Amino acid sequence: MIDTVKKLNDTIDYLLNADIDAINWTYKPGPEKWSKKQIIGHLIDSAQINLQRFVRCTYEENFRLTYEQVKWVDAQHYQKANVNELLGLWKLLNLQIARVLLNYPAERLQAKCDNSKTTASLHSVEWLAADYVEHMKHHLKQIINLKEL
Repeated sequence: MIDTVKKLNDTIDYLLNADIDAINWTYKPGPEKWSKKQIIGHLIDSAQINLQRFVRCTYEENFRLTYEQVKWVDAQHYQKANVNELLGLWKLLNLQIARVLLNYPAERLQAKCDNSKTTASLHSVEWLAADYVEHMKHHLKQIINLKEL
């Protein structure tokens, strides 16, 4: 888990040290595509859901929590939000995730969580944490030229 937390912290630092003023946060490449601001919003939603998964899996087996990503981005009006507020919220949520994961009980790393919407798809906390970081990096590549971390 230490390696995953390091990758998470490196990814947080990479975005926050980028030239965020040079990014066109509101441009949408198509009517059904998200702006970069909405992508950060999606990553905020993902952080909130995954934080709950990590916390609940410390004491609960086969916990299931999903979300409707497009509906959540629309409902939270990220396109109208101040980008600095969004980045601050994203940072704080991810720092909390890093703290939870760094102190995760070793005996619970293989606890299973269901992140499916329909058919059960059980994954260990350890797998979910690594996947969470990869998911974040995938979306940050849509915002900035993310180098390999």
